[in-house]
Amino acid sequence: MAKKRASGLLCTLVVAVLATSLLSCDQADTAAEDESAPAMATTNEPSGAPSVETIAGATIRGIYDEPVQLQGGRYEGEPFDPEGSSRPRVGLVEDFLLTGDLNGDGAEEAVTMLWESSGGSGTYTYLAALGHEGGEIVNLATAGIGDRVQLRDGRIAGDRIELDVVQAGPQDAACCPGEMATLAWALDGDALNPVDSGVETTRLSVAALTGPEWVLDRLDREEPAPDKPEVTVLFEENRIAGGGGCNRYMGTVTEGDMPGDLTVGLLASTMMACPPEVMELEDRYRQQLEKVVKYGFLNRQLNLTFEKDDGNVGAMSFTPRQIGG
Repeated sequence: MAKKRASGLLCTLVVAVLATSLLSCDQADTAAEDESAPAMATTNEPSGAPSVETIAGATIRGIYDEPVQLQGGRYEGEPFDPEGSSRPRVGLVEDFLLTGDLNGDGAEEAVTMLWESSGGSGTYTYLAALGHEGGEIVNLATAGIGDRVQLRDGRIAGDRIELDVVQAGPQDAACCPGEMATLAWALDGDALNPVDSGVETTRLSVAALTGPEWVLDRLDREEPAPDKPEVTVLFEENRIAGGGGCNRYMGTVTEGDMPGDLTVGLLASTMMACPPEVMELEDRYRQQLEKVVKYGFLNRQLNLTFEKDDGNVGAMSFTPRQIGG
């Protein structure tokens, strides 16, 4: 009996050892198969186009001989003269960012605008395309747009960048651009090359303001308008109309001799009464509107420049109402 029990125990032990060996062989085969199988592709490349936040710290080339390093969206170099105040300055144009696949690689690039000023009367604008390479943000190319160019609108159309601008024409002074044009660029390697937009140039006129209803965004350069009540203006030929916050108003406009010159006639309006703060806003807006002397564009917004009682000038800005807005 003892021999039979020992024999049975030995058989059990042998079976267990064989099972363990077979399992180990299976695991080894599986591991070998895993090692021979292609590894899963991994990447640290960010998805999507560079964001405004990352561009604000990017290195930009093509403006000066040496690249500039933005910090918080701005760059300020050393004075040209140690005893002078003029120095190179560069900054991102606020609230301007276009995204799209410019080079057909399946990844989106970002397009932004920058201004440059070195202390003179001119302010030059540049177009910069940025993308990701090796997980880092890279300035792919930069192109000059011009001096004191006004931006009416911008977009990426297919693989092209298109900007609707007001620029100085052949007979215009640098101070007073009067030519409306559509400029276009295509990304080719490390260059933004100008291409024909196919759009003919025209002269700036109030007719360029017709179509959208413009919503007041700022009462003055550094003074945002309240969200409510909404203040608007609509241009149609030589007339304007809109809402002042409480009442509807209407009047005439006359263009001057220089591009962008504008005079607003006395305004007529309805006679509704509203809360004091609304009436105060409306009265101020109407007074400023009746003192407008010039119109132009700044980063896709309409700017109406008006004279102040102290002899200085202010600027109201308007955003075109979106379709369906």
